[in-house]
Amino acid sequence: MVDYDPKTALVVVDVQNDFADPAGSLYVRGGEEIVPIVNGEIERALAADAVVVYTQDWHPEVTPHFRKDGGIWPVHCVQETWGARFHPDLNVEGPPIHKGSGGEDGYSGFSMRDPRTGDRTPTSLQEVLTTRGIGKVVVAGLATDYCVVETVVDARALGYDTAVLSEAIRAVELQPGDGDRAIARMREAGAIVER
Repeated sequence: MVDYDPKTALVVVDVQNDFADPAGSLYVRGGEEIVPIVNGEIERALAADAVVVYTQDWHPEVTPHFRKDGGIWPVHCVQETWGARFHPDLNVEGPPIHKGSGGEDGYSGFSMRDPRTGDRTPTSLQEVLTTRGIGKVVVAGLATDYCVVETVVDARALGYDTAVLSEAIRAVELQPGDGDRAIARMREAGAIVER
């Protein structure tokens, strides 16, 4: 169990309808199961005066991230749609950090990548954490093998002590074992994987 304090941020990654609801266009199997676990962590974090932030895929209708426009993913989390909204049972008690809103690949909560040029641009997450003097991040959400792992790897590269809540993540598993490989990659980056 992780400890929270005012220098810790809980980063809740992409607990949105398109990922966490069985009717979502890119449903992550078991995604809805993490919502009560994440809510418990949010409650613990807020009780300790920790920061809680939420990342949110926020794509335009046309983006090279989508299969129909040359990418690999079905249309998902289009701005202002049901699929982009947070799961209705999720307690939202902090600011959303939008990613992919300019058509970028928005895997990490910290950075976005232009799918054509590979150029990276930051999201507002690091600025939010720096303003609050955060030194440690705790990560939960969806999906283990994409947005969670990329957020964790970026957090470590930026120097944050980083913990991942293994019971509060789920993987897409486009290839069998992707979730386990992502967890191994997070550990290799220096993150602690907690139950």
